[in-house]
Amino acid sequence: MARRVEHPAAGYKKIFETVEELNEPIAATISGVIPTWLSGSLLRMGPGLFEVGDQPLHHLFDGQALIHKFDLKDGRVTYYRKFIRTDAYVRAMTENRVVITEFGTAAYPDPCKNIFSRFFTYFKGIEVTDNCLVNIYTIGEDFYAVTETNFITKVDPDSLETLKKVDLSKYVSVNGITAHPHKDPDGTVYNIGNCFGKNMSLAYNIVKIPPAPKDSTDAFEKSQVMVQLPSSERLKPSYIHSFGMTENYFVFVEPPVKINLLKFLSAWSVRGATYMDCFESNETLGTWFHLATKEPAEYLSSHKFRTSAFNVFHHINTYKDQDFIVVDLCTWKGHDFVYNYLYLANLRQEWEEVKKAAMRAPQPEVRRYVLPLDIHREDMGKNLVSLSYTTATAVLRSDGTIWLEPEVLFSGPRHAFEFPQINYSEYSGKMYRFAFGLGLNHFIPDRIMKLNVQTKEMREWREEECYPSEPLFVATPGATDEDDGVLLSVVVKPGADRPGSLLVLDAKTLTEVGRAEVSVNIPVTLHGTYTPAPQPSQL
Repeated sequence: MARRVEHPAAGYKKIFETVEELNEPIAATISGVIPTWLSGSLLRMGPGLFEVGDQPLHHLFDGQALIHKFDLKDGRVTYYRKFIRTDAYVRAMTENRVVITEFGTAAYPDPCKNIFSRFFTYFKGIEVTDNCLVNIYTIGEDFYAVTETNFITKVDPDSLETLKKVDLSKYVSVNGITAHPHKDPDGTVYNIGNCFGKNMSLAYNIVKIPPAPKDSTDAFEKSQVMVQLPSSERLKPSYIHSFGMTENYFVFVEPPVKINLLKFLSAWSVRGATYMDCFESNETLGTWFHLATKEPAEYLSSHKFRTSAFNVFHHINTYKDQDFIVVDLCTWKGHDFVYNYLYLANLRQEWEEVKKAAMRAPQPEVRRYVLPLDIHREDMGKNLVSLSYTTATAVLRSDGTIWLEPEVLFSGPRHAFEFPQINYSEYSGKMYRFAFGLGLNHFIPDRIMKLNVQTKEMREWREEECYPSEPLFVATPGATDEDDGVLLSVVVKPGADRPGSLLVLDAKTLTEVGRAEVSVNIPVTLHGTYTPAPQPSQL
């Protein structure tokens, strides 16, 4: 079990403070060695502006989107950052107030307008935010910063300039879409989102965006809905943050955290309503697992998997073994919505108060669930899982549902293994051994972790008063071992002469290889991507 780290100095508060963008890249000071083969760019997304004028932004996911870039070349490193020029950001800066409602912060009408104009503003509704602070990924050769609405923002990965806002709902039937797509080796992108249909019906649509076409047409023009999955409640879709994919299966976990659709549609006419106000949860609903095939795309309606209530935000990996689908997840026990504990007022408290709040929150666990594909009525009451290496069970009940019980791969009191990463290019959708993650100590990120999902062995890197981010795995050129490579993490060390840094760890041992430090503070980052520099033959 990982050791507990206390934070009496409360340096973690610095990662939730506003910073300024940079006019130009700044050179980093190198300690240790940055491998010369590590040539490319690390792009990270996160909140960088936590108040507008005299109005504070309330939730971790409200801060205006800031894109960070560490450029690595010949053992040298530079750091650069800019705010994404979303509508939410530009209008907030122009009017010096929150203009578009964010996840947990409400927008109010312009106080300079008269009462009739303000009433009309409420009547016509408040716009959906395009504040793309969650992640960045590629579609073809283009880079898009994203949140969880239908808007994604194209950016230039070199200059970090904002290029174009794209409304995905104009191309496929989705009202929102996750910030964690999957990708085939050929570049095809898959994602899942809510869809509000006719007669107030709703479902979850898995969409496919093909690789960039060779002709001049837009990849989005050829995107399509592959398969539709039903919602367990007609007017209350679940909150979706990620999903699982194997070579030929999709797995969607439907947790008990629901969006009250009627409240959502009417909330914008109520003063002070936010997205967070529209969530509700009910432990009696439990959690459902939905399964669909990829080729041909078909929902397996006969396979009804259910288990007790839990929150899930990040899938680690999903793979098929024999006649079973193995699903590894970062979970939080129970139905209480974890995002209720991510208000900035909670995260900025003194350490003892942070711990008290975390004690009320759901307990995190890394879990493995196993979904049998071969189901027969005569097997009712029996454990259908015959894989020798797991204690996870699946039992067919008289109502036709299969009740799942997990194998716990890691559990530490108020200590989460989250923001998981794997050797994605080689092991996504396949049997694997290693998961890398960010350790959250009472919601405060204070270590990097490596979990062997087969042996449950855990390694960790930590340093006093250091606050790392999601570790991204980059394989060593020509690597043959699954964990032969490095981990890249943006680390903040408040109070140091150079408080922000790019940390490079040996992925096998979690020992430090090198560090590139800069003299500016870096706020919390959520997700990102590493892009190798093109080789001479590719230029």
